[in-house]
Amino acid sequence: MKKALIFFVFIHCFQIGFAQNIWGILSQVKYKKMVDENLGFEVDYPVFSAELKSLEGKEILVKGFIIPRDGYKSQTEFVLSALPVRSCYFCGGAGPETVIEVIAQKGIPFTADKIELKGILRLNTMDLNRLMFQLTNAERVQ
Repeated sequence: MKKALIFFVFIHCFQIGFAQNIWGILSQVKYKKMVDENLGFEVDYPVFSAELKSLEGKEILVKGFIIPRDGYKSQTEFVLSALPVRSCYFCGGAGPETVIEVIAQKGIPFTADKIELKGILRLNTMDLNRLMFQLTNAERVQ
């Protein structure tokens, strides 16, 4: 019983540390200029680190701030930012590695407070109409 309790505490602490460090892992991206056939000019395409690629398709925990797409109501698709709205990629000077496109199974109510989500990480290397990170099957961690 004691070993099981120690194991549970270890796993819980590991998950908390991982959730706080995921933005650092997501920042391990470089860019390669390539000509986009549809646009007709060079654009930056992401090149992900080996560590980041190893998380593709795996469940992750991530903490951040909701940037709503459709007003301030519960929604299943929105952007999660590592930074508050004033400082985020869209409104401030942060980079694209600080935001994740979220697709949730159930609506997640808007809040201005930092929230924690879990879901499956998807890496986007080619679709310029989407963010380079997506969190699918996302749900809020209480």
